[in-house]
Parts: sequence; C-alpha cells; structure tokens
Amino acid sequence: MKHILFGGDGFVGRHLAEKLVQDGEEVVVADIHKSDLRHYRRCTFVATDVTDTNAVRRVPIGADDMVYNLSAKMLSPIMPRAKRYDFFYPVNFFGTKHIIEAMHAVGAPNLVHFTTDMIYGHTVAHPMTEEHPVAPLGEYGQSKLDTEYLAGEWRERGMNITLFRPRLIIGPGRLGILEKLFKLVDRNLPVPMIGSGRNPYQFISVFDCAEAARLAWKAGVPNEAYNLGSLNPPPVRRLLGDLVKHADSKSILVPTPGWAVKRTLDLLDLLNVPLMDPEQYLIADELCVLDVSKGERDLGWVPQHRDEDMLIAAYSEYRAKFEDHRPASTAFTQPAE
Repeated sequence: MKHILFGGDGFVGRHLAEKLVQDGEEVVVADIHKSDLRHYRRCTFVATDVTDTNAVRRVPIGADDMVYNLSAKMLSPIMPRAKRYDFFYPVNFFGTKHIIEAMHAVGAPNLVHFTTDMIYGHTVAHPMTEEHPVAPLGEYGQSKLDTEYLAGEWRERGMNITLFRPRLIIGPGRLGILEKLFKLVDRNLPVPMIGSGRNPYQFISVFDCAEAARLAWKAGVPNEAYNLGSLNPPPVRRLLGDLVKHADSKSILVPTPGWAVKRTLDLLDLLNVPLMDPEQYLIADELCVLDVSKGERDLGWVPQHRDEDMLIAAYSEYRAKFEDHRPASTAFTQPAE
C-alpha cells in the first residue's frame, strides 16, 4: 500500500508526508512544484497539476492505496470579485473531481479530503458542530462545499471519504494575512479590530492537521466530516494584547464599530479594490468557534497547540527575516485559509 498525497508539497502535505515517511510508509507526492525537503530522499515525487485530468490519471494510484487531497487555492492573495470563481474552482472543485474520478478508475476507495470551516458562513449556533447549517459567504467556501456534495455522491457509490473542516491553519511556510498585523506591531502603529475584540479567535496548527489526516487513515477512513480547531481559544483582545506585549511594542488595540467597518469593506469589494475577502471580514466579530470533540471521539484526535503560542511563534518567524539568526522555534507561520 502507498500513500498518495495530492498537494503533498504544500502546507499540510509536507508535514503529513514527513510523518508518514518517518513511520516507514511508502509515500508518493503529487504536486505542481517540488521543494527541497528532507523527506524526498525517502519518497517519490510526481509532477501533477490537478486541474489537468490527464496529469492526475498518470499518478500511480493502486487499488489498495490511501489517497489524500491537500491541494487547494486559498484566501491569499485577496482576489477581486470578478476573478474569484476562476481562481478557486479549477483547483478546489475540479481538481477534487479529477482525483476522485482517477481513484474510481483504478478501484481505489479511500480518500482524506480537506475542505474549510468557511462552508458554515455566519454563526447560527455556538459552538459550531459538524451539524451546523452551511451557507458560504463567497466563492472560496462555496467551492469547498461543492466538493463535500461531490464526496457525498461518491460515498453512495462505495467510496470512503473523510472530510476535514479546519479553522485558520498556521505553521511553517509563509505568513499570509498575518504579515499585515505583524508590520503594524513592529512599527508601533494602532492595531484596529473589527468589533470590540471580545469574541474568541481560533487557529489550528499544521501539525495537528497532519496528525488528524494520519489518524483518519488509521481509523479506516470514516465517512464523516470533522472540525479542526484549537481548544479554548482566547478573545481577540487578549490574543493580540499578548502579541503586542511579547513584541515590546507600543501599539494599541483599537476597537471599531463592526457594522461600519464591514460596510466600508463591502464598498471597497464592490469597487474591485478589496482589502479583505468578505469571507474573512463578515464573520470577524462573530462567535465562530468550532466544536472539535467529534474528532476525539471517533479518531482519538486532540489538538496539541495553543492559539497564543502559535501566534507568538509566527511573529518570531516573521522577525527572523530581519535578523542574522533564526528563532529557536519556527513552529507556526503560514495561514492556509
């Protein structure tokens, strides 16, 4: 049996690949790029563009293989409204379709697939369980929700598909939207919050995501969806306040009227000069916390990393770019969504 990782050179994929290789598993990474990563000495790389169905069919999937779909276009960079469908759907939806069809063609039934918590849209019930109503606020969330509908159709045809819905993933890589925050803190500038900052903000570490994928395989690939998020996320005000203190910055946190900020961002979005994606700012002051207890019950998965530690480690990695040495810990630096 092989482990086939589509998007395996990317964010979650590289950590899952390394984990599987260390466990002695045979790993094939199918991705459009190949990085200089240590685990490639012990696994196979196949150049693959998931938007090309013929390229996906050339990946050596066997009937007994375990397949993971980690390929995705995410909310960075921020795209103008007119370009969002063409940006998200070729990879997120049609790439997933190509992978599932290639699996079906060789009789491979087992898939772990990552979607997003942004399929939920506005908070209706708190905390959000996997049964929360789904109503995405934009093309990114909708493209991911459409893959869940696609998974449902293939489950009825005999496939085993485990779905993961992560919050904002951070870990080694690039900073994404956090870099804007860190620049404000470094320059001692005010840090505006959408709303009062009393609502919690929840991350999930890339390492916890990789472990969830591994445990889904170990559990026999349940035909279920699972939320992925940290435990006990702190309020935004405290999370940012701890960062400012850690950075020895003179920045102050500035609460704002959430409705006014959102309408301003709506206008900029309408004018095709977005500062944030609507899927980010429309829920920024809501109580968006995922209930992750189902993953513990079914898979034995428990998140290991705290939001406060993740953000500070990400800031340390950001600062390392301006110093002659790297920090002792580079555990968390890339938002995936």
